[in-house]
Amino acid sequence: MADAPLKLVAGDAEDLASLSALLQDAVLKVGDIAWLPKARRFACVLNRYRWEAGRAGGRGERVRAGLHVEGVTRAEVARIRQGARDAVLSLLAVTFEGAADGPGAVLLSFSGGGAVRLHVEALEVRLDDLTTAWAAKARPQHDLG
Repeated sequence: MADAPLKLVAGDAEDLASLSALLQDAVLKVGDIAWLPKARRFACVLNRYRWEAGRAGGRGERVRAGLHVEGVTRAEVARIRQGARDAVLSLLAVTFEGAADGPGAVLLSFSGGGAVRLHVEALEVRLDDLTTAWAAKARPQHDLG
Protein backbone atom coordinates (compact mmCIF):
# COMPACT_ATOMS: atom_id res chain seq x y z
CA MET A 1 0.00 0.00 0.00
CA ALA A 2 1.35 3.43 -0.95
CA ASP A 3 1.89 6.06 1.71
CA ALA A 4 -0.52 8.99 1.71
CA PRO A 5 0.80 12.13 0.02
CA LEU A 6 2.18 14.79 2.35
CA LYS A 7 0.25 18.03 2.84
CA LEU A 8 2.03 20.14 5.43
CA VAL A 9 2.05 23.77 6.56
CA ALA A 10 4.89 25.36 8.53
CA GLY A 11 3.88 28.34 10.67
CA ASP A 12 6.88 28.47 13.00
CA ALA A 13 10.60 27.64 12.96
CA GLU A 14 10.06 24.18 14.51
CA ASP A 15 7.53 23.26 11.82
CA LEU A 16 9.90 24.59 9.17
CA ALA A 17 12.77 22.45 10.50
CA SER A 18 10.60 19.34 10.04
CA LEU A 19 9.56 20.45 6.57
CA SER A 20 13.22 21.19 5.71
CA ALA A 21 14.24 17.65 6.69
CA LEU A 22 11.61 16.27 4.31
CA LEU A 23 12.90 18.54 1.52
CA GLN A 24 16.60 17.78 1.93
CA ASP A 25 18.05 16.56 -1.39
CA ALA A 26 15.01 17.59 -3.42
CA VAL A 27 16.01 18.47 -6.98
CA LEU A 28 14.42 21.02 -9.27
CA LYS A 29 15.12 22.99 -12.41
CA VAL A 30 15.60 26.75 -12.26
CA GLY A 31 12.65 27.03 -14.66
CA ASP A 32 10.39 25.37 -12.05
CA ILE A 33 10.78 28.34 -9.69
CA ALA A 34 8.39 31.31 -9.73
CA TRP A 35 7.99 34.44 -7.65
CA LEU A 36 4.56 36.00 -8.13
CA PRO A 37 4.95 39.54 -6.73
CA LYS A 38 1.30 40.58 -7.19
CA ALA A 39 0.13 37.47 -5.32
CA ARG A 40 3.04 37.85 -2.85
CA ARG A 41 3.82 34.17 -3.34
CA PHE A 42 6.92 32.13 -4.12
CA ALA A 43 6.30 28.71 -5.63
CA CYS A 44 8.36 25.87 -7.02
CA VAL A 45 7.82 22.31 -8.11
CA LEU A 46 10.49 19.80 -7.18
CA ASN A 47 11.31 16.12 -7.05
CA ARG A 48 11.46 15.34 -3.34
CA TYR A 49 13.39 12.37 -1.98
CA ARG A 50 11.04 10.51 0.40
CA TRP A 51 13.24 10.34 3.51
CA GLU A 52 10.15 9.58 5.61
CA ALA A 53 9.63 6.29 3.76
CA GLY A 54 12.34 4.93 6.08
CA ARG A 55 13.45 2.07 3.87
CA ALA A 56 16.98 0.95 4.75
CA GLY A 57 19.30 0.41 1.80
CA GLY A 58 18.20 0.49 -1.81
CA ARG A 59 17.62 3.56 -3.91
CA GLY A 60 14.48 4.82 -2.21
CA GLU A 61 11.74 6.89 -3.82
CA ARG A 62 11.02 10.37 -5.11
CA VAL A 63 7.74 12.23 -5.51
CA ARG A 64 6.82 15.44 -7.34
CA ALA A 65 5.90 18.12 -4.80
CA GLY A 66 4.89 21.76 -4.69
CA LEU A 67 6.42 24.25 -2.26
CA HIS A 68 4.69 27.60 -1.61
CA VAL A 69 5.79 30.52 0.55
CA GLU A 70 3.08 33.10 1.23
CA GLY A 71 3.32 36.79 2.14
CA VAL A 72 6.56 37.35 0.22
CA THR A 73 7.40 41.05 -0.02
CA ARG A 74 10.81 40.69 -1.71
CA ALA A 75 12.89 37.91 -3.24
CA GLU A 76 16.68 37.83 -3.60
CA VAL A 77 18.70 35.26 -5.52
CA ALA A 78 22.41 34.51 -5.05
CA ARG A 79 24.64 32.28 -7.18
CA ILE A 80 21.80 30.90 -9.30
CA ARG A 81 21.80 31.66 -13.03
CA GLN A 82 18.16 32.57 -13.51
CA GLY A 83 18.41 32.40 -17.31
CA ALA A 84 19.63 28.78 -17.19
CA ARG A 85 16.10 27.37 -16.92
CA ASP A 86 17.20 23.74 -17.36
CA ALA A 87 19.95 23.93 -14.72
CA VAL A 88 19.31 21.48 -11.88
CA LEU A 89 19.47 22.61 -8.25
CA SER A 90 19.73 20.37 -5.19
CA LEU A 91 18.00 21.75 -2.10
CA LEU A 92 19.94 21.40 1.14
CA ALA A 93 17.75 23.23 3.66
CA VAL A 94 14.90 25.67 4.23
CA THR A 95 15.38 27.95 7.25
CA PHE A 96 13.81 31.05 8.79
CA GLU A 97 15.61 34.17 9.98
CA GLY A 98 13.54 36.56 12.08
CA ALA A 99 11.13 36.94 14.97
CA ALA A 100 9.09 33.91 15.94
CA ASP A 101 5.76 35.57 15.17
CA GLY A 102 6.62 38.37 12.76
CA PRO A 103 8.49 39.38 9.65
CA GLY A 104 11.70 37.71 8.59
CA ALA A 105 13.22 35.78 5.73
CA VAL A 106 12.82 32.23 4.47
CA LEU A 107 16.14 31.00 3.11
CA LEU A 108 16.36 28.17 0.59
CA SER A 109 19.96 26.91 0.48
CA PHE A 110 21.20 24.86 -2.47
CA SER A 111 24.34 22.80 -3.06
CA GLY A 112 27.12 24.81 -4.68
CA GLY A 113 26.28 27.90 -2.62
CA GLY A 114 23.12 29.02 -4.42
CA ALA A 115 20.36 30.58 -2.33
CA VAL A 116 16.96 32.22 -2.50
CA ARG A 117 16.04 34.63 0.31
CA LEU A 118 12.33 35.42 0.62
CA HIS A 119 11.39 38.36 2.81
CA VAL A 120 8.03 37.57 4.40
CA GLU A 121 5.48 39.28 6.63
CA ALA A 122 5.13 36.09 8.68
CA LEU A 123 6.15 32.47 8.29
CA GLU A 124 3.72 30.49 6.12
CA VAL A 125 5.23 27.68 4.05
CA ARG A 126 3.24 24.86 2.46
CA LEU A 127 4.46 21.53 1.04
CA ASP A 128 2.12 19.30 -0.99
CA ASP A 129 3.00 16.04 -2.72
CA LEU A 130 1.51 16.12 -6.21
CA THR A 131 2.13 12.63 -7.61
CA THR A 132 2.63 9.07 -6.51
CA ALA A 133 6.18 8.01 -5.69
CA TRP A 134 8.57 6.38 -8.16
CA ALA A 135 11.88 4.56 -7.68
CA ALA A 136 14.76 6.99 -7.29
CA LYS A 137 17.83 6.59 -9.51
CA ALA A 138 20.05 6.71 -6.42
CA ARG A 139 19.92 7.35 -2.69
CA PRO A 140 21.45 10.78 -1.88
CA GLN A 141 24.87 10.53 -0.26
CA HIS A 142 26.59 13.15 1.90
CA ASP A 143 30.30 13.56 2.57
CA LEU A 144 30.46 14.04 6.33
CA GLY A 145 34.25 14.33 6.48
